[in-house]
Amino acid sequence: MLLVQSPVLFQHQNEDIFLFTLKNSNGVEVSISNFGAIIRSFIVPDSSGNLRDIVLGFDQMEHYTDQSYLESNSYLGAIVGRYANRISNSVFELDSELYPISSNHPPHQLHGGYEGFDRKVWKLESFSGVPEARLVLSYLSKDGEEGFPGNLSVRISFELKENNELFMQTEASTDKASPVNLTHHDYFNLNGSGTIETHFVEIAASFYLGQHDDLVPNGEILTLQDTSYDFRSIKRINRIWDPEKGYDQSFLLDKKYKEWGKAAMAYSENSGIKLEVFTDEPTVQFYTGKHLNNTGVKGGTNYSAFCGLCFETQHHTNAVNIPNFPSTILRPGEIYRSRTSYKVSNC
Repeated sequence: MLLVQSPVLFQHQNEDIFLFTLKNSNGVEVSISNFGAIIRSFIVPDSSGNLRDIVLGFDQMEHYTDQSYLESNSYLGAIVGRYANRISNSVFELDSELYPISSNHPPHQLHGGYEGFDRKVWKLESFSGVPEARLVLSYLSKDGEEGFPGNLSVRISFELKENNELFMQTEASTDKASPVNLTHHDYFNLNGSGTIETHFVEIAASFYLGQHDDLVPNGEILTLQDTSYDFRSIKRINRIWDPEKGYDQSFLLDKKYKEWGKAAMAYSENSGIKLEVFTDEPTVQFYTGKHLNNTGVKGGTNYSAFCGLCFETQHHTNAVNIPNFPSTILRPGEIYRSRTSYKVSNC
């Protein structure tokens, strides 16, 4: 096992930006930056032994700070928070007090606000190649940031296993009660390029969260039976989808709350690469990248609609405004913990 730290790539807000590469003996390499805890590359062998980078992103880390990219709200490969997904009308009530928060996706907040965790420089806590390659990053989200109460201390660890599984664990603590919901926003393309509509997908869910036309959950829990969202058996994405919309839907996983288990799977006949997603989170947001619109990305190409898919493991979306959803409030003395892994293999 090996972990390599790059020289300083550039500075952002007077902080040094690095790239850390985790490698195992099977040829799998994962490169992660302390800017946004971004997974910049995830290189795996395909069924012919050729190496393919299966996550979307840029060749140069500096491009993640370009204004044109930031305005696209793509969140390529980054951690998002303090609250993943949407908070309706950019407000929530906590302990009888209303908290207006930043509205970067009017009238709602999306993925933590104007400058969420995806745009922060994270502190290097530790890294090691023994016994397995492991990187730990941390960030202090100060009281009032984007309107959220409390100083929130966050740590995320990345560990690459010999079985080709990237294990991620996030922990957080706070000095004031605050909503917390974190996820990693990786876009996968198991061919390494092109679009993903011919990928096959399976999602371990029998129900999904009802939502308004603006994609904000409305509190309903609906059955997948006889709908185009039913991925309980493996299906090719373009077999059942609406090609104008694709998917951007939260699935309620078929397992007990906080139980570790399989959330989703995708594979490509072209590359022979299979991706399995495991988590202790209760839901997964399946997004097929309809709004991707990025230029000058890896290889000097462009990303457009459906160039990548996301499996965003997280708590129930907008739970802070829906009383019948499990609480996402973290209180002093409590520890927020979230675990997710990506396991790659050949099918």
